[in-house]
Amino acid sequence: MQAGKIFLLTGAGISAESGLSTFRDKGGLWEQYNIEEVASLRGYEANPSKVLEFYNLRRNSHGDVKPNAAHFALAELEAAWAPRGGEITLCTQNIDNLHERAGSRRVIHMHGELGKVRCHDCGDITAADGDLSLALGCAACGRIGGLRPHVVWFGEAPLEMDAIFEALAGADLFVSTATSGAVYRAAGFVAAARSAGIPTMEINLEPSDNAGLFDLARYGKASEAVPAWVAEMIKLAG
Repeated sequence: MQAGKIFLLTGAGISAESGLSTFRDKGGLWEQYNIEEVASLRGYEANPSKVLEFYNLRRNSHGDVKPNAAHFALAELEAAWAPRGGEITLCTQNIDNLHERAGSRRVIHMHGELGKVRCHDCGDITAADGDLSLALGCAACGRIGGLRPHVVWFGEAPLEMDAIFEALAGADLFVSTATSGAVYRAAGFVAAARSAGIPTMEINLEPSDNAGLFDLARYGKASEAVPAWVAEMIKLAG
């Protein structure tokens, strides 16, 4: 088998196995917070201090979390694929940095990154350095109080969609893992791949909301199913 171009989509389930809370699962963040108040532009404009506090808590809770076997397997696939003439595009819906910490180099964060901040006025993006507060200023434009988490809130458009659809259109295989298939626009990627004649596969704990659109499926814990699949792919590519 010749190594080709693989488009990989990952979701909250892959980080949940590392101990990070998801929004949708039982006991997840939707049950603990009014998401409209802490993860929307309207909520930010109504009470920016509350929103910043929420994301400070989320960022601080990530400190002791480590990548799991699924993260490391995808990084291994990326490292093994290029020398074989292939290409991996890893697109994640997650705002953590576990893929990068596991060794993945080319990661598209379509929902932003918790470890970065963005100026609400000029759009300048920098690494987060400690907790956010309304007392901080933007190094680029000087505005005080306008630094917000570099994450996509409900009602906002996902990031890097042009690059995502360009990579997806050129893929030889689309693989979705550890995602519910309920959040658009990511949930629409499988339909876009099918319409382009690209083989599709999901690796999930259980069938996703759009499981019927996938050509192939494997079910089980991401930390077990993903490494097993990666090992097979590397072996097939020689």
